[in-house]
Amino acid sequence: MKAAVLREVGKPLQIETVSIGKPGPREVLIRTKAAGVCHSDLHFVEGSYPHPLPAVLGHESAGIVEAVGSEVRTVKVGDHVITCLNPYCGHCEVCLTGHMNLCVSPETRRSKTDEPRLFKEDLSGSGDTRMAQFLNLSSFAEMMLVHEHACVAIRRDMPFDLAALIGCSVMTGVGAVIHTSSVRPGETVAVIGCGGVGLATVNGAAIAGAGRIIAIDRVPAKLELARQFGATDLINADDGDVVKQVQELTGGGVQHSFEAIGLKVTAEQSFKMLRRGGTANIIGMIPVGTKIELTGSDFLGEKRIQGSYMGSNRFPVDMPRLVDFYMSGKLKLDQMISRRIKLEEINSAFDELKRGELARSVIVFD
Repeated sequence: MKAAVLREVGKPLQIETVSIGKPGPREVLIRTKAAGVCHSDLHFVEGSYPHPLPAVLGHESAGIVEAVGSEVRTVKVGDHVITCLNPYCGHCEVCLTGHMNLCVSPETRRSKTDEPRLFKEDLSGSGDTRMAQFLNLSSFAEMMLVHEHACVAIRRDMPFDLAALIGCSVMTGVGAVIHTSSVRPGETVAVIGCGGVGLATVNGAAIAGAGRIIAIDRVPAKLELARQFGATDLINADDGDVVKQVQELTGGGVQHSFEAIGLKVTAEQSFKMLRRGGTANIIGMIPVGTKIELTGSDFLGEKRIQGSYMGSNRFPVDMPRLVDFYMSGKLKLDQMISRRIKLEEINSAFDELKRGELARSVIVFD
């Protein structure tokens, strides 16, 4: 199969022929139909987060089940599915206490002594090369081999390119609003960064009934998109002190802020723009080793700052519901896709992410 392979940090991905294994117990083979190009992938390309190499990247995807291994109960051949990068075991402490997104059980992955799910055949006879599977998925490829708890069946009338977005950016943004921060109707929200995740966060806040939704970005086109997704107020970060502007708009700060970029300065701003009792949610992937500085006295106002991983999701329940939200007109996905591309165009999508030009490019497979 064709796949986009990262062999060296900072270098373009290479389109190569990669081999994929057969599904073992509780594993599912999926034909990839669409894969979003997410900023999280770019973090690994640039080395902000380390990963074993060579690796097939990609983690925001949808497809069709081609084959299932023994003991698979949740999906069947022919099902349309959305993938999720946090497979869960279902019986560890975090799973049993309702935090499936935090499961790190090794049983959802193959061990180092098992045959790899992905490998590069060596025709010279010196031995095949193991390829690292990225975030349990590796969706920049024509096929994926995953644990059954890394995908969920959805209704067949949902377009694959839009369903793929739910697999990461939409689940992350909407889930952060509804699950992680529990936004209630009428409350005030600020969202820093209007890329794919930020737009989904704005949309999630609108669905949750937030009374005021302030979108913050440097790109006017993204701010206009945020208005279409439900933002009531727009702030261009180039127009002055962001925190001051938020405080003036709200009469003292917001009850919930969401940082969707992954930078030290914006993480600190997300905390500073809170009113007393407010909660800052860090959704963006802040580079490894980066430290955030906060003023200790601010905690006397019972302000909180917390992380949100994949929207604190319960994805087998959440993702089909988000599909229904789209089909009923509540969830906006069409506007999020800036370009539909082929796998061979993957590096151009990363270039656009670096320039901050687009919300989301989606790879569409034949």
